Amino acid sequence: MLRIGLACALVASLSVRPAAAEGVDFIDDAKLLYRVAACGNAVEPLPAVLTKGDPKTTKVLQKIVDGHCKRILDYMAKFRAQYFDKGRAWFDEVVPKTVPSTVVYPFGGGDLISALVAFPTATEITTISLEQSGDPRRISKLTVNQIDNSLGVLRRDIGGLISVGSNTSENLSAGQRNDLPGQVSSFLLGLVAGGYEPVSMRYFTFDDLGAIKYLEQADIDASDKEKGKSLKGDWQDPSFPRAFSNVEIQYRKIGDTAVRVHRHVGWNLGDSYLKSNPALIKHLEKKGKVTILTKGASYLLWRTDFSLIRNYMLDHLAWMLSDSTGIPPFYARQSNMVQETYGYYSGAFLEGAQDGRHDQAFMDLWRTSKKRKLPFRFGYVDKEKQAHLVVTRPKDK
Repeated sequence: MLRIGLACALVASLSVRPAAAEGVDFIDDAKLLYRVAACGNAVEPLPAVLTKGDPKTTKVLQKIVDGHCKRILDYMAKFRAQYFDKGRAWFDEVVPKTVPSTVVYPFGGGDLISALVAFPTATEITTISLEQSGDPRRISKLTVNQIDNSLGVLRRDIGGLISVGSNTSENLSAGQRNDLPGQVSSFLLGLVAGGYEPVSMRYFTFDDLGAIKYLEQADIDASDKEKGKSLKGDWQDPSFPRAFSNVEIQYRKIGDTAVRVHRHVGWNLGDSYLKSNPALIKHLEKKGKVTILTKGASYLLWRTDFSLIRNYMLDHLAWMLSDSTGIPPFYARQSNMVQETYGYYSGAFLEGAQDGRHDQAFMDLWRTSKKRKLPFRFGYVDKEKQAHLVVTRPKDK
């Protein structure tokens, strides 16, 4: 009887033991980028692997990184004060406590930081954009001059992100050519701003049914022989192979043990691409009802050729926050949604989107809605530079 009891206990212990991690874990590279590019733990000395222990090189690189981090952390302090601190009361008032902890952020290139601001209790965040994540391996092989130049490019390319939580398509596209991975660096910067730290970093793809397949070393070795390719004709080709398109970063609050997940998927959300590559939608559908964030999306959701991602959003959103680049009122009403406006809206920010039926519908929505305060910019402004946001949710039953 004792043997049976011991055997049962052994089986039980094995059943709760976590499965071995799949795929190559790039956490060492993530920690280097977290320290050097994102300025986490900025008071600590630089890891010796960056300078091979050479005192002269260490002194020069330390000065370069200190200068970079002074600028980054100055911006970050202002951002944190505006959004994480002062803006917290607004988000606490507007975002229901019951929203799903799974967040999907279409058109969210590089912008983990905004999702962390809006939904600090999220346990899983998925950002999706044309921008591919980037190869983290280079940082330990770069010269001091290359690191200096790459940090300068990074500051230029993410400047808007750490000032107003938004960035331009040109900067996002250019970030794919930097020696330091622009998307991954931006995500790590978001973690620093929110008081988080990375605990693992893996790359993945999807199978035909939308299940995640983490990349093993053999997959990465095979991909190293191929050139990167952009997901849109006028986008710059990445300077890294396709294997580094999609990244999963597990992270936790500093001092906490609970692990959360951020995944970035490099994918074209236009109908023609999604029809040929349906795995992303299949993956997203498995999540069930989700919280959705969209902003700075170039009004693509207004267009007829972005119907598949728009329909996914309407079918699966439990609650959504967006600027005017989100779901237009015409489609929201068709799906039995209500929309609640904040701030002011007098027309689309981009000229190409102005004066059409969706622009007019948004102007009518703001004109006829209750006036609600919005004390900060979070995404696009309108053509009069006015901050605005809209909540889209199913009608109350």
